[in-house]
Amino acid sequence: MQGSRDPQKYRPNAGLAVFSQKGHVFAGHRAGATGPFQWQLPQGGIDAGEDILAGAYRELEEETGITQDKVDFLEEIEPWLYYDFPEEVLQRFKGKYLGQRQKWFAFRFKGLESDIKLDLHEPEFDAWKWIPLQDVPELIIPFKRDIYESISQKFQQWTNLTD
Repeated sequence: MQGSRDPQKYRPNAGLAVFSQKGHVFAGHRAGATGPFQWQLPQGGIDAGEDILAGAYRELEEETGITQDKVDFLEEIEPWLYYDFPEEVLQRFKGKYLGQRQKWFAFRFKGLESDIKLDLHEPEFDAWKWIPLQDVPELIIPFKRDIYESISQKFQQWTNLTD
């Protein structure tokens, strides 16, 4: 999904698919957002020089309160997945980035729901729920939807669990 994109013009980012024991995925509602398409999976920027997986674990804790010991690593998607920002988002970044390049990771949550704490840091989400992975793309803001359709297919193997 990179095509001819220059990676330096895309902000490096980790995306996180956290699966419950039943095979559903964690979705968070963007804090303070209204209107449709305000749900997404946890994701966030990778700091310069930061190991990508370490950044993924850091973002997981910052956005959900879930610590590394409460998940099992399942899979990392190769290669990077890219999306472009719409014009209104480009204006906020003042031309620094054209979009994001994301490395996606799948984890199995093995903690208790009380381990999920959305307010440990500046809250990214104000609500969360477990949902079937195939339902995620229709909840996502349209400019990110292609990536979510891709991960919905690539991570399908992690949804086939029951109690």
